[in-house]
Amino acid sequence: MYQLAVSRMREFYREPEAVFWVFGFPIVLAFALGLAFRNTGPGNLQVCVAGGPGDSALAATLDSSPRLIASGLDTATARLRLRTGRIALLVIPGDPVVYRYDSTRTESGLARLQVDDVLQRSRGRKDLVTVRDDRAVAPGSRYIDFLIPGLLGMNLLGSGIWGVGFSVVQARQRKLLKRYMATPMRRSHYLLSFILSRLVFLIVEVIALVGFGWLLFGVAVRGSFATLAGITIVGSFSFAGLGLLVASRAKTIEGVSGLMNLVMLPMWILSGTFFSYSRFPDAMIPFVKALPLTALNDALRAVMIDGAAVATLGTPLAVVVAWGAVSFVIALKIFRWR
Repeated sequence: MYQLAVSRMREFYREPEAVFWVFGFPIVLAFALGLAFRNTGPGNLQVCVAGGPGDSALAATLDSSPRLIASGLDTATARLRLRTGRIALLVIPGDPVVYRYDSTRTESGLARLQVDDVLQRSRGRKDLVTVRDDRAVAPGSRYIDFLIPGLLGMNLLGSGIWGVGFSVVQARQRKLLKRYMATPMRRSHYLLSFILSRLVFLIVEVIALVGFGWLLFGVAVRGSFATLAGITIVGSFSFAGLGLLVASRAKTIEGVSGLMNLVMLPMWILSGTFFSYSRFPDAMIPFVKALPLTALNDALRAVMIDGAAVATLGTPLAVVVAWGAVSFVIALKIFRWR
């Protein structure tokens, strides 16, 4: 089994493409998304004032606000910019003043409130309650804090399924599995060697991605590092089991590629890697939570963001373990050498 695990590792690091997709791609993705969704505070809101009586004075009043960038345009051009999303709000002067905006856009709702506040104050409105702003950013509230655990889970899924599935089917195509039948090697030893070889690369995967997030974006692990390591090991074993199941009968690379995409694509979309799965309808949530990547992402975020202890993660870890154990047992029963 040791020699088999060593051979699995050699097959992996001798493929530069595989090394990039396992180690390089998640870091590149984290860097790009971390920059795109960094916490820079609310930006200035673009608004237009349609041509009409008093439009210049109205635009100047709105442009005096530090939160607004206002300009006066003719009505046709202003309506075109609103329809194409280049402005958040169109102000039509008159009595009453008309706010035209898309109520489904968050920035349009903010622009409406900001514009109305500026105009009401310019007409002499006074606040009856004195307030004071105390702005604070809660630890773990940034998008990058949410993203890094999701990318770690997605990477464990991809490297487990793709790394195992391709290796098994390639060996089957090259008739290597047929030769193994003549050796004293057990089927369980062959399959377990894939799971054991994952442990070596798992350490590098976790350190590379979590370390990158910490160095560049200050993403912290607020829970125990031992708990985080245990969760990643369980997740890696589970996804390696899924990879073995997918590749247990496939005969061609094209066939196993389709099966692996069929397994992974729904989890990439549904399991809360890039956005919260709470956005889906309530009727779908129980099915989404039953997916192994969803449970793993929940456990990783609980440890990294909330600092949760392993005793509180019984449900998500049970889901991950169940998927891995059932997949491995079924793969062991239906696996074919040829």
